[in-house]
Amino acid sequence: MVRYLNPASIAAPIGRYTHGVETSPGMRQLHVSGQVGLSPDGKLPAGIADQAENVWRNIEAILAAAGMGIGDLVRVNTFLVDAAHVGESRAVRLRHLGEHRPASTLLVVAALAAPEYLIEIEALAAAPVRAARTARKPAKRAPKRVAKRPRPARRG
Repeated sequence: MVRYLNPASIAAPIGRYTHGVETSPGMRQLHVSGQVGLSPDGKLPAGIADQAENVWRNIEAILAAAGMGIGDLVRVNTFLVDAAHVGESRAVRLRHLGEHRPASTLLVVAALAAPEYLIEIEALAAAPVRAARTARKPAKRAPKRVAKRPRPARRG
């Protein structure tokens, strides 16, 4: 179970996020490494909107590989190298998140791992543990025992 917490005793979120997200013990957790704007072919678009779009596509692909989706995100940390990119990156984020509001942090940093990277997002997702599917091996059957036939005597 996941609980989204926005206590009335503090200011309401100023954006589309939740102040706190609580997950039940034993839930599956997926820690998504910081994703940059690289396309599947390894190319990097020049603009923030295109890089942000690739970042979110990458995150969605990683979630899907784990059998999860955007609604399973419980935390998102966004790193931008320019405060002027906040609006465009938020617009892309909103298209991907829709009404979902994970806990979030947005930081403007001096640089990322490569100077051409304009955005990086890391995330945490949580989902209920699925019933474990164990691959059952067929039970080993005892080899069929064939009654030994008496061999004919050799002539010769």
